[in-house]
Amino acid sequence: MKRKVFSAVTALIMAATLANAQDFDQYFTDRTLRIDYTFAGNQQQQFIAVDQCSTSPRWYGKRKRLAELPMEGNGQITVRDHKSQQVIYRNSFSTLFQEWLTYPEAQNGTKSFENVFLVPMPRDTVDVTIDLRNNRREVMATLTHQVVPTDILIRRIGEKEVTPYETLLAAKDTTRCIHIAFMAEGYQEHEMDTFIRDAQEAIDALFAHEPFKSYKDRFHIVAVKSPSAESGTSTPSKGVWKNTALHSHFDTFYSNRYLTTLHLKDLHDWLAGTPYEHIIVLVNTSEYGGGGILNSYNLSMTHHRLYRPVVVHEFGHSFAGLADEYAYQEEEINMYPHDVEPWEQNITTKADFKGKWSNLIGKDKKAGFYEGAGYSQKGVYRAYPDCRMRTNENPIFCPACQQAIIGIIDFYTR
Repeated sequence: MKRKVFSAVTALIMAATLANAQDFDQYFTDRTLRIDYTFAGNQQQQFIAVDQCSTSPRWYGKRKRLAELPMEGNGQITVRDHKSQQVIYRNSFSTLFQEWLTYPEAQNGTKSFENVFLVPMPRDTVDVTIDLRNNRREVMATLTHQVVPTDILIRRIGEKEVTPYETLLAAKDTTRCIHIAFMAEGYQEHEMDTFIRDAQEAIDALFAHEPFKSYKDRFHIVAVKSPSAESGTSTPSKGVWKNTALHSHFDTFYSNRYLTTLHLKDLHDWLAGTPYEHIIVLVNTSEYGGGGILNSYNLSMTHHRLYRPVVVHEFGHSFAGLADEYAYQEEEINMYPHDVEPWEQNITTKADFKGKWSNLIGKDKKAGFYEGAGYSQKGVYRAYPDCRMRTNENPIFCPACQQAIIGIIDFYTR
C-alpha cells in the first residue's frame, strides 16, 4: 500500500513538472527577448515609449510559475498570447524614474530614463503591457504594445563578440537556479584580476549570510570583464568625470553617496550572450556609495572598508525587493503613505499587515513593530531592532528579511 501511495504522489509531481515545462515550450523558445523602453515625465504626467527590441541566445529566467509575480514591485511587465489573451509571463520591477518622481526636481522639471526588461522569446505574436505604479500602489502610467517574433527589426545580439567572462560559482542544477552576473565598471583591461578578486569577495560576503549560505547551490555566478577606458567612476560634486563602461556616477539625485548608472542599454549590451538574469555592478572606487533597484541592478563600490556589507545590503533591494529599514531625521522622505500598506515584506504601516512577519510575533521575543523605517521616523515600522537592511554594523538579515528572501529563492528555483 505504501509503495502504491508513493507511486501516485510521484506521478503527480512528475505530471506537474511536465506541465510546467510544456507551458514554457508551448509559448516560448530558449532565447531572450530584450525590450528597451523610455520612461519620461514629471509628477503630473508620465509617459512610456518602446525604444527597440533585441534577442539573444538562451533564456536564464524562470521557467515555472510564469504568470506569477515574485512580488508586487513598483511596476510590472505582463506578456499575453495575442490570440487567446492568456497571460503567459509576468514579472515586477522598480526604476530610478519612479524614485526620481518623489524628489522636488520632478515637480516642475521633465526627464527621461532608459529601462530594459528581459522576457522569454515568444513563439508567436504577443501583447506586452508595462504598468508603472505610484506610492499608493495605483497604476499611474501604462502601455500595451505588440511584439511579433518574426519582425526583421528585432536586433540579434550576444551571438558574436560576447564580453569575456569567468564562472565563479556553479549551481548544482543550472536549469533550476538563479543566474547572477557581476559586471566590471571602472576597471581597465589591466585591472581585471582585481575585478575578479573583488567579485569573489562579494560572493564570500553574500554567502556568509543566511539564508543565502544554506541555498548556495541554487546560484550560478559569472564575472563579466567589461573594460573601461579610465579607472574609477565619476564624482560630479568634485568636477570629476570618467570615461567608463557604464558612465556611473555619485551624486545621483544630488545625494553624494548615491552611486548609480542611468545607461541601462549599455549595461545589457555588455552582458548580451552571457548567462545572467540578476546583475551586480562592481565599481572600482574607494569612495562610499551604492544603490539597488528591484530586478534592475545592484551597484556597489569595491574598495571602501564597508564594501562587504553594502554589496549584500544592495542585493537585498535588487534581488529580494526589501525596503530600507532606516530613517534619518535630516533626510526624511515621505515615500510610504501611512494609510497604504507597502508591498515590501520587511516594513509595514499597519494598514494591512497580515501575511508579513505576523508568524514570528510571539515565537521570537524580539519580533514586533519598531517605529522608524522606510526613510520615515514615524508611521512606518520594521520587524526587529536591527538588520542588514538597517545598518552596515549589523552582521545578519533579521528573521523577517530571511523568510522573505527564502520565499524569493524558492519562487525562482522550485
